[in-house]
Amino acid sequence: MIARRNFIGTATTLAATAALASQTGIAAAYTGPYMATGVKIGEVTSTSAIVWTRLTKSDHRAGADAPIPVVNYRDPKTGATADEGNSRDRIPIVESPNGATVDQLEGAAPGCPGEVRVDWVIEVSGSVKSSEWVAVDPERDYTHQFDIINLKPGTGYLYRVWARAKQGEKETMLAFGSFRTAPASDVPAPVTFTVTTGQEYNDKDAPNGFRMYEGMRKIGPSFFVHTGDILYYDALAKSLPLARWHWQRMYSLPTNVEFHKQVPSYFIKDDHDTWMNDCWPSMQSPYMGEFTFAQGQAVFLEQVPMSDKTYRTFRWGKDLQVWLVEGRDFRSANDLPDGPDKTSWGTEQKEWFKRTVAESDASFRVLISPTPIVGPDRSTKNDNHANDGFKHEGDELRTFLAAQKNMVTICGDRHWQYVSVDPATGLREYSCGPASDAHAGGWPKDEKRPEHKYLNVIGGFLAITVDRENGRPVLTARHYSVDGAQLNE
Repeated sequence: MIARRNFIGTATTLAATAALASQTGIAAAYTGPYMATGVKIGEVTSTSAIVWTRLTKSDHRAGADAPIPVVNYRDPKTGATADEGNSRDRIPIVESPNGATVDQLEGAAPGCPGEVRVDWVIEVSGSVKSSEWVAVDPERDYTHQFDIINLKPGTGYLYRVWARAKQGEKETMLAFGSFRTAPASDVPAPVTFTVTTGQEYNDKDAPNGFRMYEGMRKIGPSFFVHTGDILYYDALAKSLPLARWHWQRMYSLPTNVEFHKQVPSYFIKDDHDTWMNDCWPSMQSPYMGEFTFAQGQAVFLEQVPMSDKTYRTFRWGKDLQVWLVEGRDFRSANDLPDGPDKTSWGTEQKEWFKRTVAESDASFRVLISPTPIVGPDRSTKNDNHANDGFKHEGDELRTFLAAQKNMVTICGDRHWQYVSVDPATGLREYSCGPASDAHAGGWPKDEKRPEHKYLNVIGGFLAITVDRENGRPVLTARHYSVDGAQLNE
């Protein structure tokens, strides 16, 4: 239930109290809970948004001097152990140095019980609205998502998040920020959004996280899309607690906390942030230990702001509609022979996609896929529509997409930036590239093929701007380096 109240009065006062909090910090008398993993604003529409929260025991993450797990692998046939699991049949053996628990690992920000509340207000004027106090869910890693509804289209909002241990205990504001709702579907309005992929924790490029986030903030995006591989479970997430630890250490990084409290986001998952490399639902492997594919699906939904539906479409004004698709939950086994029944999207999702695209009257329609539709990709891969293993469905989708007016695709997954045009259909695809230069690779930097209009083996992000010039809608795509330097337009 949402209560309307004038407890402080104006948006100006709300902004002032937020600024004061940033200067003074948390009151000395406050003993928790805290929000070391920040907040995330997600799934923004013209009238709604989700505010994701999580309570933690401490106001900071475990330091760089804390231990990390050591994983060895046992060969089930010989019993021999090795420090590399180069086969899906190998069984992981996890050891924690000095008997450390998951809560004591490097970057850990363990959750704790408590209650949260969110306030929001139009940033220019208006009465402050507040949610009720709600207990975080220990079964969902002490998280809670607030569905904020009845917002005004194309409007800036301020918000703040409060916490307390329980009713009657001290209440403290722990997070604040701002977001803007999408314009109404009949309003032509400028929109810029940014896209990235491949966020590997060990490939961080700044002492406080990833330089890319400050690079994106310079662009001033209306929203941000992470196409998947948000983190990489494979090497260390051999149990459910270790999987959640991956989210803790990634999203307690200061660069990530600061960015997500003020830029609305949409999240897509891929293989590494679902379970393991090139995975599918029916895949059998002891490689991930106690951690299962189904647990990976559930953890994703608890750690990002979104509903249970992982494929969806959003409208941003008259000129832009975006589709985000699911590439793991409904896929056939990668190693099945290709043919009309082999799919990575599933029948229901494909039918939804084609129907909603046909219904759209947006000037530009953009598909954002966790994996390539066009490519080219390496011949050694067999996991996406640019590969031979899913060519039948790839041909189907490329033909459909190319027949649509003013429709392009954006993909993640690949660790290099490119713009390519499918030689058979003319479909255009933009690969955003990975989140850091250290994670770039996988394609020879000088192997520019005829279908490539741009190729750069580098980290960074893609920015899409939709605006009007002399009354005519125009879409502009630009690739940037991790520091926000424009590389291609």
